[in-house]
Amino acid sequence: MNEQPVIVSVRHHTGVLELNRPQALNSLNHEMIRIITDALEQWREDPEIHQVLIVSTSPKAFCAGGDVRSAREGILAGDHTEVDQFLSDEYAMDNLIGTYPKPYIAVWDGIVMGGGLGVSSHGSHRVTTEKAWASMPEMAIGYITDVGISWSSQRWPHSSLAIGAFIGLTGYRMTAADMLHLGLATHFVDDAADFAADVIGLGIDAALGEHAISTDAPSQIAEWRPDIEATFGAGSWADIDAALDAHPDREFVGTVRELMKNGSPSARIAAAELYVANRDAPTLRAGLDNEERLGELVRRQPDFVEGIRAVLVDKTQDAQWTAPHDPEEYRAVLR
Repeated sequence: MNEQPVIVSVRHHTGVLELNRPQALNSLNHEMIRIITDALEQWREDPEIHQVLIVSTSPKAFCAGGDVRSAREGILAGDHTEVDQFLSDEYAMDNLIGTYPKPYIAVWDGIVMGGGLGVSSHGSHRVTTEKAWASMPEMAIGYITDVGISWSSQRWPHSSLAIGAFIGLTGYRMTAADMLHLGLATHFVDDAADFAADVIGLGIDAALGEHAISTDAPSQIAEWRPDIEATFGAGSWADIDAALDAHPDREFVGTVRELMKNGSPSARIAAAELYVANRDAPTLRAGLDNEERLGELVRRQPDFVEGIRAVLVDKTQDAQWTAPHDPEEYRAVLR
């Protein structure tokens, strides 16, 4: 059995990346980011490589995010430099994917969270099965929406400024139907493995012609769209909070409050400011730069290590958050 965390191969004219840390649900560590980046740089100008395919060897997950437990350990040991470099390299990888000159095909068939969206959603083809779901759960660990999603979620073909903020601030789990509704997913297939095999054997266009189907599964986000637009487009967290208090659909508001109940108040304030700043960021790289600057600040605040402890280390879900920080503290590092 191949123990490499990312299995890199070339099959026919396809560069293949297989995420291969199944027991960690393919959580991205620094080694994986370096392997993926090196492969993409090598393939970028290679005329024999016509497309890139990224898949998972795990039956449960495409990728459950970044390896933040290791980041917490580094911070507790006083080593912010290595953690900063890890995130900086991850964001550079995300931008490389978002600007890649060849088809970049991700196949989602299970959990896709946080960094899992970063390593996949900025590519040209995002193909989902009904078993996939995606979320940005950073508020629960005292962190901000990152890996470019605070920028791109406002720009998916059928998304909006309000829906992007809703995705980041609530950590809502998008179903395949939601992802298709928003244009986050570009295609829907029944069998991930069969589709991936035909991408390699036939090429992306022929594989889509063979496998892409439609689904009539309902999208909850489509149903909620008027409520989301009325509340999450307000801007700062204080404005969104006030809009939720005033919104007449109390069932929707109750659902949102329940989604957000365990999150860090300060992270929510910071992320809302990030979404506002990234409304006008002209490129994915500019959006990632805002995330990088704000992330360096937030990781030096107590809620980050405390949130990871409560959610991922002790798994007690009892984070003791600090008092909400002033939004001006976060605005100061955003462009």
